[in-house]
Amino acid sequence: MAKSLSPEARSILNSRVSRRAVLAGAGAVAGAGALAACGSGGSSGAAADAVRWANWTLYLDVDASGKHYPTLEAFTKKTGIKASYFEDINDNDEFFGKVQGQLKLGKDIGYDVMTPTDWMAARFIRLGYTQKFDKASIPNSKNLIPTLQHPSFDPNRESSLPWQGIMAGLGWNTAVNPKGMKTLDDLWTPQNKGKIVVLSEMRDTIGVILMSQGIDVTKVTEAQFMNAVDFLAKKIADGWIRGVKGNEYKEDLISGDATAVIAWSGDLFQLSNENAGKFDFAIPESGGTISADNLLIPSTATAAGKKNAEALINYYYDPAVAAEVAAYVNYVTPVAGAQAEMEKINPKLAKSEYIFPTQATMSRLHIFRALTPTEETTWTEAFQKAAGN
Repeated sequence: MAKSLSPEARSILNSRVSRRAVLAGAGAVAGAGALAACGSGGSSGAAADAVRWANWTLYLDVDASGKHYPTLEAFTKKTGIKASYFEDINDNDEFFGKVQGQLKLGKDIGYDVMTPTDWMAARFIRLGYTQKFDKASIPNSKNLIPTLQHPSFDPNRESSLPWQGIMAGLGWNTAVNPKGMKTLDDLWTPQNKGKIVVLSEMRDTIGVILMSQGIDVTKVTEAQFMNAVDFLAKKIADGWIRGVKGNEYKEDLISGDATAVIAWSGDLFQLSNENAGKFDFAIPESGGTISADNLLIPSTATAAGKKNAEALINYYYDPAVAAEVAAYVNYVTPVAGAQAEMEKINPKLAKSEYIFPTQATMSRLHIFRALTPTEETTWTEAFQKAAGN
């Protein structure tokens, strides 16, 4: 049954609030009855009617004031569960360092739900720091899109469900590259020399390079990986690539210091909207990566915390709720049926490949395989050396 859009959510869509504008303003606070979003999780366990969620910044629908999360407040109203929302994840390794000691000791970490990226979710699961879901409590998990159903780190999705999907591919300045980009080779054209930036996220940058070399990233060997790292190092040494960067690559595009990038789809969506179509994005013909930030329940969550966390996860896998979130965050929604719901609230966004990639596009997106602890160390060191770190 269709869910009517809240006045707050409709206000967001009508005003087309920029995530960057919200970031520049006052920090958001959590939903009804919740703690401040910029604080840190509680330390004595959640109350029986509460759930505590650690997420990344600017990753949930927020109203124009930056003070209310419409879907989260609707969740509390619907279930009676008070949701405390914390924007406490800025970096996967940093967050892991913050909670691993308590998890190892079996002590409460202050959260009942956490949202790390695939490779870090793999580490949490491997170390036994998560709880398996009671799937009967998350019936909406059946709405998970097929592409994300069987990652190597959690083949049957027993302990994880994606929050949002992240596509990595090619981005460019449309004035400098009017013909667009279809392959990685399109980066290496004279007008882009010295103005190419690639992501500091190893799996995305090397993943795109590997696929351009005909390598399956779900089965990549160490020799193949190191060959791609050598390719990257040579492009840097030869002056094609100006930097290996995180989110700051967006500022390079805006300033004109970068004209072509290996980039994330959601960022390019925002840049295109905010700069009159000056930028564009595409998945290369050889393929791009898709990863996700995953909803996990930590091993230290109480029985009540786990039950409430499952209720929260189930709520966000309602297609209508997922559409409401997607309208704000502009990343790939992992929930089947959300596109039909988006048609009802914003037909233009329902056609966005950034949020709803077509089947043809999805067939070219691949999850980088899980690494062993030894590989993670060795491969990361090689990548960082090539990047000049």
